[in-house]
Amino acid sequence: MPADASPSSPSDGRVLVVDDNRDVLTALRLLLKEHVDTVHTATDPSSLPSLLRDTDYDAILLDMNFQQDASSGREGFEWLDKIQEIDPQAVVVMITAYGDVDKAVRAMKAGAADFIVKPWTDPELVASVQAAIKLHQTRTAAADADTESPATEPADVESEPPNFEGIIGQSEPMQEVFALIQKVAGTDANVLVLGENGTGKELVARAVHRRSERADGPFVTADLGALNQSLFESELFGHVEGAFTGAEEDRAGQFEAADGGTLFLDEIGNIPMELQKKLLTVLQRREVTRVGAVDARPIDIRLVCATNQPIYEMMDAGDFRQDLLFRVNTVEIELPPLRDRGDDVLLLARRFLATYAQKYDTATEGFSDEAHAALRQYHWPGNVRELKHTVERAVILSDDARIAPDDLQFSAPAPDSSEADGSSDEALDTLDLDDLEKTAVRQALSKHGGNVSQAADELGISRRALYRRIEKYGL
Repeated sequence: MPADASPSSPSDGRVLVVDDNRDVLTALRLLLKEHVDTVHTATDPSSLPSLLRDTDYDAILLDMNFQQDASSGREGFEWLDKIQEIDPQAVVVMITAYGDVDKAVRAMKAGAADFIVKPWTDPELVASVQAAIKLHQTRTAAADADTESPATEPADVESEPPNFEGIIGQSEPMQEVFALIQKVAGTDANVLVLGENGTGKELVARAVHRRSERADGPFVTADLGALNQSLFESELFGHVEGAFTGAEEDRAGQFEAADGGTLFLDEIGNIPMELQKKLLTVLQRREVTRVGAVDARPIDIRLVCATNQPIYEMMDAGDFRQDLLFRVNTVEIELPPLRDRGDDVLLLARRFLATYAQKYDTATEGFSDEAHAALRQYHWPGNVRELKHTVERAVILSDDARIAPDDLQFSAPAPDSSEADGSSDEALDTLDLDDLEKTAVRQALSKHGGNVSQAADELGISRRALYRRIEKYGL
């Protein structure tokens, strides 16, 4: 049947709700239209194939029980499999009035991103949908990097760009990352992935999982940055019926859902201090106690965490527990920013161009030499994510076969060229060490066009130490 669309709202995201109860659809449409851009609804799951062909949904809320089977959830699991077959990057949140622990764990291990029981609480449902939308954006970025496509530059690109587990890159910094993934993946060591926003931290986590002995187990993502404090324990550790208002059924948390596989805790630097101790206890004891429960449940997981925060500076300032940091970073993988990856910028740009030229059915074939130079010279504060969006806009706006510099709309101004030679007029008229250090870091970055590796060499410090100072001074 046709889907019904809600009016747009300031928030981003396209959501599809499939449930045979029209009252449920109405309630969800009214709730979600305040938080997402588009809400489509359908009562008949057989319409899913056509709906998925017409629209790329960021989240799909799928009822587990339809008219053929009112309680077992069998239909829901069948349609979950069908959705994943049609769109491997789809993010599905299961909903049911007959929820129990076994269904929750089974649904999430089968690929569902979350599990919600009717009647739901509005904040919990909205948080789940928002987390699902962010997860879909990450999966889409990974798919763009891993989708085979023809060469887009006949003159200088004749083969598939070099990649490792779908991560495109041939620069020396990325080769070091790939080598480290290979070394650590076969172990069960906890991994901490560091890097700026948009560098691909979840792609690294998935690569570690795919190359591990747990590859056949679930890969469960928990975005700690999207969880408010009241939902933190319930989402991660689960809860029992009656634990709090709205807890109508027992519910497994992300730790239990990841049992036998890998749990990826994104944005771990955002955890408040009062909750860090609870997370540390779970990791030390390898067991979770659901909210409202007495007995603990053993868990067997591989832990991968990520953050874009200056985690060591936070530890020194007392904002992040030292014992928790040591627990999660048995091995540390630091992702370089795109500006330090040389010609990887062009490899990625060509791949994104091929993807979007096909998606929008344009005749765009490549980049002009001038556009190549502009792509290489820009400092990419938003990293790979920004590059992807820049190329998508250029493909849409360009009227020619090759993208020109004018088609590239960068989101931030380039570093001030007047400081490129280090001859800034900024006077060192203070003896305050922090001010002197901030000035030195700014001038080194300007001199080397934002290249962190070269700036670190100039300053005589490691790249990691420079990253900490960049975060410290907000540069």
